[in-house]
Amino acid sequence: MTTPILKQIAALHDLDHGALKALWREYYGSEAPGYRRGFLIKALAYRIQELTYGGLSEEAREELDARIKGEAPKGKARHSLPKDRPVAGTRLIREWQGVEHHVTVLTYGYEYQGRKYKSLSAIARAIAGTRWNGPLFFGLRRPGSLA
Repeated sequence: MTTPILKQIAALHDLDHGALKALWREYYGSEAPGYRRGFLIKALAYRIQELTYGGLSEEAREELDARIKGEAPKGKARHSLPKDRPVAGTRLIREWQGVEHHVTVLTYGYEYQGRKYKSLSAIARAIAGTRWNGPLFFGLRRPGSLA
């Protein structure tokens, strides 16, 4: 079953640039920005859903605004990241028992097999089945070093 909202969003792809700009004026109450057609479609699809289902909560808006400014969201402690931590976007590769494992460093945490983890140690445990020092397991630290 297709809802009217989904039909409305799907119909956006059939509209020309002029019709999209007219819809923009209707939904946003302002002139459309001079962006590509693809952007207008995505923004209009979001607006249709926002008007139907509601937008972000005030708490979510405040948290996003704080993160954009680089501040800690209200009521949440800002965690400092270790100085020797790899840059977000870095891919760590570790071969374990003949299987190659890929981990992506995120801004806050790590991604392994489509799942987010808070630490490399948790990923190392998932791979090896026993406790490991994550940075040591992935070769970011030498055995016996404290750094």
